[in-house]
Amino acid sequence: MMPMINLLVLFMLFLSRETLDQTKSEDLEAELLKTDIIRMDSLLFDIAFNQCDAALFKKIISDDIEFYDDRYGLNVPYGGKIKALIGNYTRPEKVIRKLNSCTITKLGDFGALQLGEHTFFANDIPQTTGKFIHIWERKENDWKLKRIVSYEHKSFENNTPLNFNTSSFIK
Repeated sequence: MMPMINLLVLFMLFLSRETLDQTKSEDLEAELLKTDIIRMDSLLFDIAFNQCDAALFKKIISDDIEFYDDRYGLNVPYGGKIKALIGNYTRPEKVIRKLNSCTITKLGDFGALQLGEHTFFANDIPQTTGKFIHIWERKENDWKLKRIVSYEHKSFENNTPLNFNTSSFIK
């Protein structure tokens, strides 16, 4: 009976070690995914949006992007063109976006889900906050932003819902 117990204990130790190794591997994979998506978010907003880099913006955004907004519904690109980088080119004030927080989850073999909150500033003065959902698709070694859901927009000063036209965000 003792050899059987020893064998059972060895088997349980082996399983626990395998589980620990698998958990470490999953943790590393999750950290790499988070690093990738934070890097893409930074490219999308810190450079493409904040610095009005239309070429980079077009490179990051999927050709079949869909943008859903809580106030206006679905906005889709027209002929694959992006309209004036979310209005930055035609605005007299400097508009930038800063990421407040986000979480990132793997979406199987497809890509990643990014949930977050951000603040938009005009001439370095906070104007609006909002929440977002981004669905990122991994294509070979590149990431493309496939779907955007933008919601709970609030004025920074009085925390009231905003009512501005987002149809100029993407064309």
